[in-house]
Amino acid sequence: MTNAMPRGSVRFDRVVKRYGSVTALKELSLEIQPGTLVTLLGPSGCGKTTTLRLIAGLESASEGHLFIGGKDVTHLSASYRKVSMVFQSYALFPHMTVLENVAYGLTVKRMGKAEAEQRAEAGLEMVGLKGFGKRLPSELSGGQQQRVAVARAIVLEPEVLLLDEPLSNLDAKLRRHVREEIREIQQRLGLTAVYVTHDQEEAMAVSDRIIVMRNAEIAQEGSPHDLYERPASAFIADFIGDANLVDVEITANAPSGPEITVGGKTLVLPPTNLKAGPAKLVLRPHQIKLCPSPSAATFPAEITYAAYLGNQIQYSLQGELGSLFAVALPVADAPRVGSSVFVSFDPTEARLVPA
Repeated sequence: MTNAMPRGSVRFDRVVKRYGSVTALKELSLEIQPGTLVTLLGPSGCGKTTTLRLIAGLESASEGHLFIGGKDVTHLSASYRKVSMVFQSYALFPHMTVLENVAYGLTVKRMGKAEAEQRAEAGLEMVGLKGFGKRLPSELSGGQQQRVAVARAIVLEPEVLLLDEPLSNLDAKLRRHVREEIREIQQRLGLTAVYVTHDQEEAMAVSDRIIVMRNAEIAQEGSPHDLYERPASAFIADFIGDANLVDVEITANAPSGPEITVGGKTLVLPPTNLKAGPAKLVLRPHQIKLCPSPSAATFPAEITYAAYLGNQIQYSLQGELGSLFAVALPVADAPRVGSSVFVSFDPTEARLVPA
């Protein structure tokens, strides 16, 4: 069955990684489809980099099996795996030209110089750096250096492209630009890519699928939309995008949806599999509306902080629902710090997670 899997797929079958008495990865089972970009996302120490290094062959599994393109590579060294890695530090040789850097892996594999340079030129063209081959890395911007690192990886025609925090050394504006380029290259070439980051916005921007890791195991996986709209826990809700978590009580749960009490009011929410009892209500900042006057569906609050950011105003609120973070479009008569307001939200947009 495994041998029938397509080229470029990755499969972990109950893989465990230990360092002495420390378990860095707990019985991981997952499958990455060929031609997709899957991001391993999570806080420091969650196991995402260990997972990437296992695919690369830089670490060996303590238990279980790892397959690439249907082939069991569990005990195969890095040099015999058709994978390439792009590091956060770029890892370019400063004394070599850009072309020599890109061709380096090909020459190590004993490819002829003329063919290696031809392939390297094609790789530079793929990442938008045609004509930059004679420059030194020091003559390029950070974004250009990162693209050279990507070109060096893809000219090796890997079955799997691995990207380890590839944008962490770039400033925010450049990071957004380069991530778009990496995604475009991955899709155009149909590469299978595994991307590691701790930045949830970055993960949502580039991924077909996100695997959120916590405490050396998978906390939840799915498309960016699934994880944002249907978080399975308070951790996921808070980690994937900003979220307000409000303590509520599920008083009844019918097929039409759960009935909850919050701030002295009773509301009906979209269907959930949670049972009656304590739960947390997930409210995204953009779902919270500020109203100047009360109604049957509002909750009183006071603005404790306001920040004008041009395209939006960010608010911190304190009131009947506890501490809330909200965003609103700028208006001429926007409420100020110290103002009393009334908060509302659409119950059909709200989600519940276990308490």
